[in-house]
Amino acid sequence: MEIFTTTKELRDFIRYYKQQNPHHTLGLVPTMGALHNGHLSLIEASQESCDCTLVSIFVNPTQFGANEDFDKYPRKKEADLSICQKAKVDVVFMPEIEEIYPLDKNFQTTFNAPSAMANTLEGKTRPNHFNGVLQVVHKLFNLTQANKAFFGKKDAQQLLIIQKMVEDLFLPIEIIPCPIIRTQEGLALSSRNAYLSEEGKKKALKISQSLNMVTKMIMLGEIESTKIKQAALEILQDLEVEYFVIVDKNLQEIPRIQKDSTLILVVAKVEGVRLLDNLWL
Repeated sequence: MEIFTTTKELRDFIRYYKQQNPHHTLGLVPTMGALHNGHLSLIEASQESCDCTLVSIFVNPTQFGANEDFDKYPRKKEADLSICQKAKVDVVFMPEIEEIYPLDKNFQTTFNAPSAMANTLEGKTRPNHFNGVLQVVHKLFNLTQANKAFFGKKDAQQLLIIQKMVEDLFLPIEIIPCPIIRTQEGLALSSRNAYLSEEGKKKALKISQSLNMVTKMIMLGEIESTKIKQAALEILQDLEVEYFVIVDKNLQEIPRIQKDSTLILVVAKVEGVRLLDNLWL
C-alpha cells in the first residue's frame, strides 16, 4: 500500500501509474477518515470495478461553518491506515491542510454550488457548506485523475450536488452511488454513531423504521406526500425531527411520489447527535 502526504508525491505517482498502465481504471474513495463499514463498502465497490483503488483521508475545513465541530471531528490516522491495509487499498492520500489549500482563503478559487440545491435541507443552516464540498472534491478529482469516484447514498444531497458539478463542468469522471450500509438492527452507519449510548442507538432505530413503513405504504399504492409524511412523523414523534421531506432529484418538494425520481430525506437528533437517513425510489 502506497501512502502519500503531498500533492507532488501523489501527482508523480498518478503520472507514472498511467504511463505504465494506460488501460487501467483508477477508482477514488474520498473520505474524511474515521473509517467504518460504510467506507469499506465503497472501497469494495471500487475494487470490484477498478484496477487501482485510491482512498483519500482529509478533514476538509472549507465545508465546516464557524460554529461547527471541525476541531472535534474524529481523527484516527493509525486506525484508518490499518483498515486500509487490511482492505488491500492500493493508495492512501493523507495530506495536511496546507497541501490542499496552500494560499490564504482570500486568494483561493472557490465554487458556488447550485443555489436551489445547496441552500435547502443540509445547506439551509450551513451557508457555504456545499461550496466547500465541491471545492475539495474538484481538487481531488484533478489530483487523482480518477476514472470513477464512489460516494454513499446516505449523504444524498451531497451526492446529487457532486453529480450536478460533474455534469455542468463536463468532468471526465463517473460518479458511482453506493447503497447505505446499516447495522444488523437497521441503523445507518455514520461516524457520529460513536457519540450515541446503547439506549440512544435503540432510540435511533425509529428513523429506519419510519422509512421501512413508508416503503410498505408506497408498495401498497400510496403516493400522496402529505399522508406518507404524516405516518412517518408518528413513528418519529419521540425524536427531535429537523426535517422529513419528499423531494425530486433537484431536491424540490413534490406533492406526490414520482416513479424513479423521488427521494425521502430525514434528519433527526438523538441525544443531541444529528443523524441522517434517506430512501431512494
